[in-house]
Amino acid sequence: MTGPFEDLLARVAVDAPQRERERRLLTAELAELREIGFGTWRVPAASGGSPISLEEQFARLIRLSAADASLGHVWRGHLAFVESLRLQPIELAQPWFERILAGDFVGNAQSERHDTAHLETRIDRTSGEPLLSGTKYYTTGSIYADWIHLAALDGDERVAVTVSAHHPGVRSTDDWDGFGQLLTGSGTTVFDRAPVADDGILVAPAEGAEAHGHHLGAILQLTLLAVIAGIAQRALDDTIEFVTPRRRTFGFAGETLPREDPLVQLVVGELDVVAATTRRLVLSVAADLGAASDRGASAAEMRDIQFEVFRLQELVPRLVLDATTRLFEVGGASAVATGRALDRHWRNVRTIASHNPVIQRTRALGQVALTGTLPAWQAPGAQAPRPAEVARA
Repeated sequence: MTGPFEDLLARVAVDAPQRERERRLLTAELAELREIGFGTWRVPAASGGSPISLEEQFARLIRLSAADASLGHVWRGHLAFVESLRLQPIELAQPWFERILAGDFVGNAQSERHDTAHLETRIDRTSGEPLLSGTKYYTTGSIYADWIHLAALDGDERVAVTVSAHHPGVRSTDDWDGFGQLLTGSGTTVFDRAPVADDGILVAPAEGAEAHGHHLGAILQLTLLAVIAGIAQRALDDTIEFVTPRRRTFGFAGETLPREDPLVQLVVGELDVVAATTRRLVLSVAADLGAASDRGASAAEMRDIQFEVFRLQELVPRLVLDATTRLFEVGGASAVATGRALDRHWRNVRTIASHNPVIQRTRALGQVALTGTLPAWQAPGAQAPRPAEVARA
């Protein structure tokens, strides 16, 4: 017996290649997920939720990403926002939990395009009412959102701000021109004197701030890895679906069933190993992260778990990129037909893996191993950012 989530996955998976070809945004599919409560599953019981474990949330995210990689990716900012609320005092978090339980969806808008890394989106208080202005890029999920969570300057202080996506001063454009993850809404969002509500600025509490920073950093990156693990599963499923009905192995005359060919079986077996392994790796770290958060782990413990995520950032994309290239060995020229869109798996993984440079994370692990210190997270010779603009590692 299946439930609403399983039914939705089955339907969403069928049309995923066509939606991408047509660049048909995921508004209807996201609305269904909101209706069944996908965005509420980590709201604490004390705030009116029926929470599942962080490991189970990531398991469901992997399954959603296997159905449609963009649809899984869209939830990155929302899921991180919910986790950040769980770290806030209840009196600050409760109004937001109530909005989320009502079905509201939160998008993410952090990046800016400037010659330097200085943050320029800011809050203006000269009129008495705090008003937000600036332009953000790669704003995943914001085109679908009720609220948009972003970084801005409030005076000289860097703050996390959440504003209504429905205000006339907030405009999101689907102008993402990457070759993968086409339906994530990762376009441009402009804020033109958008009002900030009294509870729209959540300041990280001084106590536990470092641990919270490691926690949320791990969540944001582990979400991307969960999407990649989902793509690995879908690549396996699509390859099996492609191979099973075929009557002839390419390169040979006559009828030789590909599913009985040892070389084809080898490639499919490799895909199976990658899909199962990446899923297990992501869920293992998710379980550790959830348990550490629940017991209020120290900053050092949370940093160690974030380092585990760094290690997965090196390994998981590499495994899946290799597998999604090798899958074409099962079918010759027919495997590259645009109708099957098997190429989308490699394109989507490569796009996700470009969000944060893996080589920086891996080098950081090497520096810690050799010197016991983290790098400064800036390019050699770059001017140091102002204190209010230092990004948390």
